Amino acid sequence: MILTLTAGRPASGVPAGDLGFLLHKHPDRVHVAEHGAVTTHVLAPVSTPEQHEVAVVLDVDPVALARAGSGALAGDHVNDRPYAASSLLAVALGRAFSTALAGRCTARPDLVDVRWPLTVRLPAVPCVGDRGATGEELVRRLFTPLGWDVEATALPLDETVPAWGDSPYLDLVLRGEFRLADALAQLYVLLPVLDDGKHYWVGQAEVDKLLRRGGTWLGEHPDRDLVTRRYLRHSRPLVDDALDRLREAEGAEPETPLDGNDDGNDDGNDVPAPRTPLAVLRREAVLEVLGEVGAARVADLGCGQGHLLAVLLSDPRFTALTGTDVSVRALQQTARRLHLDERHDDRVTLFQSSLTYRDDRLRGHDAAVLTEVVEHVDPPRLPALERVVFGEAAPTHVLVTTPNAEFNVHYPFLPAGRFRHPDHRFEWTRAQFADWAGRVGQRYGYTVRFLGVGESDPATGAPTQLAVFSRSSEVSA
Repeated sequence: MILTLTAGRPASGVPAGDLGFLLHKHPDRVHVAEHGAVTTHVLAPVSTPEQHEVAVVLDVDPVALARAGSGALAGDHVNDRPYAASSLLAVALGRAFSTALAGRCTARPDLVDVRWPLTVRLPAVPCVGDRGATGEELVRRLFTPLGWDVEATALPLDETVPAWGDSPYLDLVLRGEFRLADALAQLYVLLPVLDDGKHYWVGQAEVDKLLRRGGTWLGEHPDRDLVTRRYLRHSRPLVDDALDRLREAEGAEPETPLDGNDDGNDDGNDVPAPRTPLAVLRREAVLEVLGEVGAARVADLGCGQGHLLAVLLSDPRFTALTGTDVSVRALQQTARRLHLDERHDDRVTLFQSSLTYRDDRLRGHDAAVLTEVVEHVDPPRLPALERVVFGEAAPTHVLVTTPNAEFNVHYPFLPAGRFRHPDHRFEWTRAQFADWAGRVGQRYGYTVRFLGVGESDPATGAPTQLAVFSRSSEVSA
């Protein structure tokens, strides 16, 4: 099994040979490391100011691998692991280039953020298609959104017998300009995803590893759910945990590209600025409105993992907090987040409840908050939610946030017509949201005002829309 990574001289003018500092491998030496059934060789066939090539060669003992019980793909004494790029190669990259993968270089820290013109060659990649997609289509779906140019050639089962057709292996060449740490992290995550298998047991630690190596790119990847499922070997609890944490970090939506520093001119003067996740902006907006209306007893309806409740709990203005969710697992995560076992805070009450069924425990609150909840409800069931929240629970104020569908055009990895989250049943434009909120307010006796959350675009508005319902003195019939 072999991988070659070739770097040219970057635009900054740094000699290509300086890549050796980042890789922490002297080009004049062959570096050898043994780990069980795998011996890894790292060498640099070419190292000049214009080009630096590093080769990673794995010598795999298939019999020792099978005896070690290293997964179903290596369970037989005769298997493809000695020559097919797989999780064995991903692990070898992590061990051989751990410092580069972590984005560190003590000798030359200036090289860490250099974008190198890279070419990665993998002569034999096992690639299992997904839901009708061929292996070649899948590899393009995985790498193209990240900025790689993909050249994938199917290898024949037998060159001497063309009638047998192609094998499930690809000769893969990737070209692009990347920070070395980012390129290695993408290979580390996606190599085992391609053949949908790993040679080792997958547990909770793999979730942390995925999120650490996924960095900022996995949350915005259009096939992040597929990547997560395959990387975690389809373990439902692990996949759910990883996706929950990705949504938490990314605000359940891709980050907006409108960062306030793009002057529209391609003059190189635009400076990247750190962005506050949309989920954080939503919580800040909700907190501000709750303070404005003087709410002390607040119910977070569909509280998820309890992020909003954690913010409210830290504020002494809120004397009674209720969190409900249809998911018991989400409530368990909320209890852990709030440290209720240690804190024993009598201000907080958590219980399972569905917003489409009457529940007297929802009564008696100054305000109820539904952040990114209504779009997860099937439209025919919305009247039931409206009746339960506005008619029967009837808090003084109701705050509802939901995505602004008009803003989706600003998300480069979101295909036209696709929702921000696979569980969304719909996403409303500003006019549609105003129409729904107006009808609900009139029916149940609330006035409504609208706010935008996140940086607003003159044509499409803000990424999130917020409706603040306040109970009228007279309720309409």
